[in-house]
Amino acid sequence: MTNPGALRFNTDSLKMELFDGNQWVELVATSADSQTGGARGVFGGGYLAPSVNVIEYITISTTGNSQDFGDLTLSTMMCGTAASITRGLFGGGSPFNNTISYVTISSTGDAQDFGDLSSARRDFSASPCSSSTRGLFVGGSLNPDATKVNTIEYVTISSTGDTKDFGDLSNERTIVGTCGSSTRAIFAGGTINPAVPVNTIEFATFSTLGNSSDFGDLTSARTGPTSGCSNAVRGLFAGGAAPGAVNVIDYITISTLGNAVDFGDLTIARYSTGACSSSTRGVWGGGWKNPGYDDTIDYVTIMSTGNAVDFGNLLSARWGVAGLSNGHGGL
Repeated sequence: MTNPGALRFNTDSLKMELFDGNQWVELVATSADSQTGGARGVFGGGYLAPSVNVIEYITISTTGNSQDFGDLTLSTMMCGTAASITRGLFGGGSPFNNTISYVTISSTGDAQDFGDLSSARRDFSASPCSSSTRGLFVGGSLNPDATKVNTIEYVTISSTGDTKDFGDLSNERTIVGTCGSSTRAIFAGGTINPAVPVNTIEFATFSTLGNSSDFGDLTSARTGPTSGCSNAVRGLFAGGAAPGAVNVIDYITISTLGNAVDFGDLTIARYSTGACSSSTRGVWGGGWKNPGYDDTIDYVTIMSTGNAVDFGNLLSARWGVAGLSNGHGGL
């Protein structure tokens, strides 16, 4: 039996390969710097009366307004995301759908079909949950009555195809904040039935299959979602609703277990923001700010603590935005 994480040299392709627990995948010797001149953040979809199919991007190491990237395959909001150093995936969302589409992060252009979720779902997190090879879609709600689920599904990002079962969260939950390192996936906050925000943090190991385990707690119970981002060491969870919009940023050390610690505040209290990150910066874009849509993009330096700083603005104010990058902590 081959253990997840094993390496081999493929004598046919003359490439190194990694076993991700399901199949051998080629290791790509590249970086965000070589592909996009620095980590690129991508924001997709959102609600602007009605949902939109807009994709836009930023270079995370700079500041400034986002630029047009292309269009999703359908208009959607509150979809799940995953990303490798080359591909960004958007899955599900509202209106209820099971579509997964992908973009090549280093280029610009419209998204293409990837495959399908196991069911039409919405109310995902707005931040990526992925290693360099696997992307996870966590929780959500089902049509027609928005029933919450505890489902965790995965895809192999370098291929195309439908999701496969990974395991379960400890309970049925929507709009869970997600992030991770190259080995651990982190799930924080969210809403359980009937409409109760929670402070739970759980984790799973990307390369295996199985249910999530307890990690600790956020500094407060909130939903909305509490948008997550990370480098390889720290995970950050920002904003949310408890029930009104909050500006709280929490952080954890991903390799340990324990409760989150206060980091600082967003520039504006809001929820349902898209999140992305590089190895140094965490960035949040858009959201709902009690009341009204917001176009704010702000950022922090992940390995410090302190309040967020203005980065720029999205092309339009909207909430339910999904974010991803080619420089996040899982790569």
